This record gives sequence, structure tokens and C-alpha cells, in this order.
Amino acid sequence: MPAGLKQTSSVVPIGFSVSESGANTFTQGSIDLNLSPLDREVFVILAINLDNDFPDGVANTDTQVRSALTTTSQTAMPTLGDANCMARTTNAIIAGGVGEMVSMTQQALETPPSTLEYIGIIATNDFFVQVEGTANAGAKGVAGKLYGYRAVATADIYAALVQSEVLSA
Repeated sequence: MPAGLKQTSSVVPIGFSVSESGANTFTQGSIDLNLSPLDREVFVILAINLDNDFPDGVANTDTQVRSALTTTSQTAMPTLGDANCMARTTNAIIAGGVGEMVSMTQQALETPPSTLEYIGIIATNDFFVQVEGTANAGAKGVAGKLYGYRAVATADIYAALVQSEVLSA
């Protein structure tokens, strides 16, 4: 348990899904955690699973579907180098001619090693899921689960977490 936090729930899985608003269009969904700011409630992230739709196989065209989960709203697909990006994954097809396609997956560690206490803390009320395809014929999507627990923070820790999350957006 992180210092300054008191766990108030058991581990809960939160399912979500987001679909592109149109083919190859960056789309973001907001998922409400219903945290109570008056009670200084936060969500401690233990693990994240992202499951992208497969990209289309198109001869001589590279296609992909990327997704991410962040603690703040984004205007473009984030990278793991961004402060508030908790997880990101890419499914791609590198194409040559017909029969010369290679499927690839790149993802952040979905389930952390048992040596980590947690992988992140959400101090504001929402988390955000982004999806974006490239060169696909139709809209793609992502589904996933966020695993964690609710906790109450001390006043100073809560203020620091909120400020850090908002200022690093």
C-alpha cells in the first residue's frame, strides 16, 4: 500500500470499450470512476489489459490499430513517454504483396511483475481510453479492463496527486 493511502475497497475490475467515430480517426472515451473528491478518494491501478480489434489486411498497405489508457484527456495518440499514459498497445500488419503480410503486436507490460505495489494512481474522477487506426477500411475499437482499488489519501498526498495529474496533462 502506498504511504498516505488507506485502501477502502477490494480489487475491482472496470471494463470499457471505445470505437473509432470513423475509420482511421483518433477517438477518445472517458470512463467515470465516481470518485469522491470531498473524501479525497483515489483509484490505485494494479493492472491494465487492452485488447485492440485486428487491423485490416490490405495488399501493399501497412495497417494498424493503436490504443492507450491515460489519466488525463488527450488530443492525439499518447506514447508511454507521456506522464499520464498508463498503458499503450499497437497491432499492425506490415504488408507486401498478397501472401506477404506479417502481423505484429507491440504493447506495454499489461500485468506488472509481483514486485510492484501498483502501476499508477488516478486522483481525478475519470480515466481516458484512446483508439486510432491507420489505413483500415472500417472503424476499429479497443476493449479492456482496468484493475485496482479505491483508497482515501491524506490531505497533503491528495493535493499533490491531483496537482501532479492536472499539471502534467
